[in-house]
Order: sequence, then structure tokens, then C-alpha cells
Amino acid sequence: MGAFGGTRFAGERTDWETPAELFADLDSEFGFTLDVAATADNAKCPRYFTPEQDGLKQRWSGVCWCNPPYGRDMPDWLRKAILEASHGVLTVCLIPARTNTGWFHDYCLRHGEVRFVRGRPKFVGNVHGLPQPLAIVVFGRRG
Repeated sequence: MGAFGGTRFAGERTDWETPAELFADLDSEFGFTLDVAATADNAKCPRYFTPEQDGLKQRWSGVCWCNPPYGRDMPDWLRKAILEASHGVLTVCLIPARTNTGWFHDYCLRHGEVRFVRGRPKFVGNVHGLPQPLAIVVFGRRG
């Protein structure tokens, strides 16, 4: 996993910590109980799964926050959110809005509520926003 230099995002890094303001707004709406893709340093909920625990292999519960690594395995997190939604779990994901990909159409548009993020939120530890559009995708039903 690469690091970022200065104030720009390096292309090899895939694990960006959620911008605090963006998370706070969503948390006030949804009331998250579990962060499914976190580290001890960046977890947004008291309950969280680390890379060592591998959230893809765990049973999710409650109302989940998911800011997955933005790499090749990211669609796996969306498939997992869809599976957990079939068990009554609500999951909100922060992902790149790659609207030209099959996975965006097959998973996000077909199974989720898609909200596009306005502007370029500044991820923790960086001065600039991520240089690509972002989307919030909600999988599952509220209440």
C-alpha cells in the first residue's frame, strides 16, 4: 500500500479515511453502529472490523458504515452489502462514482439508493479532495 506525498493523492493508495464532516452528516441521518472497513486509527464507530478481521468474511449487523479500499476488490464490498441487506442490515457506502463500470450499474443502480457527493471532500490527512467524483450508496431498508 502506497503513501501520499505532499498535498496530492498518489494513485496507489486505496485506503482513505472518511472526511469527518461528511461522516457526521450521514451519521446524524442513519445512526451507524458498525464500521465494516476500518483500522483502529480511523474507525468511525465503536464497533469496527479491521483488515486483519476482514469485514468481507464477517457477519454484519445493525446500521453499517463502509468506506472500502478503493482498489480492485471494492466491488466485493458492494456485493457483501447487498448480501447483508437481504438479511435486514442497512449499509451506507462511500465509493468512487465510476458510472461507466459494470459493477456501478449492476450493484449500485440496481440494488442501492445512489447519492452523488457534491464537490471534493477533503479526506483526513490531505489538503485536496479526491480527484474523482464520489457517491454515497445505501443498501437495505431503514427501520
